[in-house]
Amino acid sequence: MMKIFYGVQGTGNGHVTRARVMAKELYAAGYEVDFQFTGRPVEKYFDMEIFNGYQCKPGLTFNSDKGQVNYLKTALEAQPIRFIRDINTLDLSAYDLVISDFEPVTAWAARKQKKPVLGIGHQYAFNHHIPRAGSGLIVDQIMKHFAPADIGIGLHWHHFGQPILPPIIDTPDFPTAIVGNKIIVYLPFEDTNEVIRLLCPFENFEFHIYSPVVVESKYPHVSCKPLSRDGFQKDLYDCVGIISNAGFELASESLQLGKKILAKPLHAQMEQISNAAALEQLGYGHTMFNMDTTVIENWLHNHHAVRVTYPNIARVIVQWIKNGMQPMDQDFIEQVWDTVEVLQVRH
Repeated sequence: MMKIFYGVQGTGNGHVTRARVMAKELYAAGYEVDFQFTGRPVEKYFDMEIFNGYQCKPGLTFNSDKGQVNYLKTALEAQPIRFIRDINTLDLSAYDLVISDFEPVTAWAARKQKKPVLGIGHQYAFNHHIPRAGSGLIVDQIMKHFAPADIGIGLHWHHFGQPILPPIIDTPDFPTAIVGNKIIVYLPFEDTNEVIRLLCPFENFEFHIYSPVVVESKYPHVSCKPLSRDGFQKDLYDCVGIISNAGFELASESLQLGKKILAKPLHAQMEQISNAAALEQLGYGHTMFNMDTTVIENWLHNHHAVRVTYPNIARVIVQWIKNGMQPMDQDFIEQVWDTVEVLQVRH
């Protein structure tokens, strides 16, 4: 059976979430998989049991401050010598397939060793004509060369007429009961104290803030919780809506569950700004570019949401790998998207 090395960008939880779903399907298919995560300290990962042991490297990551990418801090904290050494010392000779979820050490090590790389992730969708905002020459070059792949499977909420696939997410049953005033908040790049201050006036709603740093709240309707995959999923399941940054994976899960979305993209981060533009263009969510109480209030009292039912794309990709990884032609792409259903929901 094929042996796979799988590199995952660990800066955001979305990449790790996607890798959990892929791991389950790859193991079920009988593959032996070794995982590598880069982009954050090893102690910052959580709920990693499914990976059956894994390795961590510093890799490359973007630093943020007060809801905005800080390019100076990013440059100052980069470790180019360590990065190059990690590329040179990663031995991929024992593996039949290398997969990168926008993870640069794996991608560049494979290129150096002349091993083909299969890229799987939202970022690879930007190789095609999809909604794009906040772009520029430097950003485009970073996206192109950060974690290069020989075959790139881009993922998005809609095909936009391009050869890309739907999101890789768990596909749970639609919740039978919704708590009509329960809101999940995940804004890890914002000041949590400021988030609490902005939400406290809305006493008719119940806010569950998940944060890397737990802050004590003096308001009974606002609670702050540590990051936890299981705890977050339980709260997400029966909430009515989510306020979050414009990361791809969480918005995908929210759409699958029919939650209304208010997205605040990370400033100067092309992917998140583009995601916000796509949500607005598709009518799948609302956006705000600053923490704005008026926008939040209007959104809280808007009862409209969209539910998008996606198939098990991880299983589709694993089966495609088993079948020899033939080029995905238009018929293949259309057959996948024909199983997607978009429904209007009113909470």
